[in-house]
Amino acid sequence: MLRGNFSAKIDDKGRLKIPTAFRTLIEAKYGASMFVTSVTGESVRIYPMPVWVGLETKLAAVPFTHPSRKRFSNQVNFYGQPAEFDRQGRVLVHGRVRESARMVGEVDVFGQYDHLEVWNHKMFLDRLKRDPFTDEDALALSEFGI
Repeated sequence: MLRGNFSAKIDDKGRLKIPTAFRTLIEAKYGASMFVTSVTGESVRIYPMPVWVGLETKLAAVPFTHPSRKRFSNQVNFYGQPAEFDRQGRVLVHGRVRESARMVGEVDVFGQYDHLEVWNHKMFLDRLKRDPFTDEDALALSEFGI
């Protein structure tokens, strides 16, 4: 399971060095092939390829004409590209999503159970301030025993 947050940097060529704790788990369970994309353009999602293929299988069950399926597919394909870990454990973040999500310099790499989510550090701090965890959120989650 991928959990927690590690700081990382995007180099001048757009490569993200995946934190060792995450890379070790991903390679052991899924291998080195990834799908790097975004749904909103605000952050980068890095899916191990087997996880992404599972998501595509679920998506294939949704009628092709469903508007939400079309929008989701358009977004992830616009921003997405397959990638692999290089020898130094880096993954190339495609220029289109790198620009949209402002993937330069210091970034935060979050474990999201079966994939990684990467945020520009400042953008994520702004998001936390703009959309904080509330008592209503805690109450909603308590219904699930959390």
